[in-house]
Amino acid sequence: MGDAAMTVPVLRAFVLQYPEVKITLVSRAFFKPFFDTIPNVNFFGVDINNRHKGFLGLIKLFLDLKKLNIDAFADLHNVIRSKTIRILFLLFGKKVAASNKGRTEKKALTRAENKIFKPLKTMFNVHCDTFKKLGFDIDLNNPTFPKKAILSEKIISIIGNKNEKWIGIAPFAQYESKVYPLDLMQQTINDLSENKNYKIILFGGGKKEIEVLDLLSKNNTNIINIAGKITFQEELDLISNLDIMLSMDSGNAHIAAMLGVKVITLWGATHPFAGFSPFNQPIENALVSDREKHPLLPTSVYGNKTVIGYEDVMRTILPERIIDKIEEELN
Repeated sequence: MGDAAMTVPVLRAFVLQYPEVKITLVSRAFFKPFFDTIPNVNFFGVDINNRHKGFLGLIKLFLDLKKLNIDAFADLHNVIRSKTIRILFLLFGKKVAASNKGRTEKKALTRAENKIFKPLKTMFNVHCDTFKKLGFDIDLNNPTFPKKAILSEKIISIIGNKNEKWIGIAPFAQYESKVYPLDLMQQTINDLSENKNYKIILFGGGKKEIEVLDLLSKNNTNIINIAGKITFQEELDLISNLDIMLSMDSGNAHIAAMLGVKVITLWGATHPFAGFSPFNQPIENALVSDREKHPLLPTSVYGNKTVIGYEDVMRTILPERIIDKIEEELN
């Protein structure tokens, strides 16, 4: 989800700077709402469970795309499936380019010995490099964002009218090494909820996460667990109306950022230097774990690697620090 959301600011800049170019965005059908408000972008949903499943499915996908008379193919994902399509377009004489994910540099950033700790190129700039290879030089310096969505009656019936500052909190991530400890998150939420000028909206999905969010919001009238109560499109609409989002290094951070919302991110095993910091957010809004106490950080690019003794690095990010940063941004 995060990968898909990170393409949105680049495509918004692309269509403004090259309005004569038609783009077909190829991805999972679930991500279509990300791109609905971008002019000149048509969405092609990949049916990975049926028609486009397996190698033969990739051939069918290529044949489906070939019918669209595509002139060039930009591979922004650079994985086996997209590489296959890219090679097929190349064999048919089309111009192709792929995003260089900088795997060598990322390995140097996360290794334990001879670590090279420096910021790498952001994925947004990596994607711009890909389009530049195809002849489209994109400038991201003056980004545009969609207008705040008009909220449905259903959302308003759950959240209420916007009479306070709306703080979104997305406390989950794909890997445990990127998740802020539950007791500290509870403390953070409780302390924020003492300010009745704030309404705190919790985001997540799935039965287990909903149960955790129910505990985090228990007995607080200005904390609302929205998980499982609205559609994905409604969730995007709601996020666009937030005053700020507190997120892990996860998809929700990128969704809020692509909608022009201020984002505070918390980083455990991973680090914003790897290039996955949310779009257009100051580095000061990325609250990282203490590298003086844990000098091997970051230990992973995606959070899928664990290092003994580094299980609790996020406890060095104190709730007071998070609250101070939120209040600083809101004020």
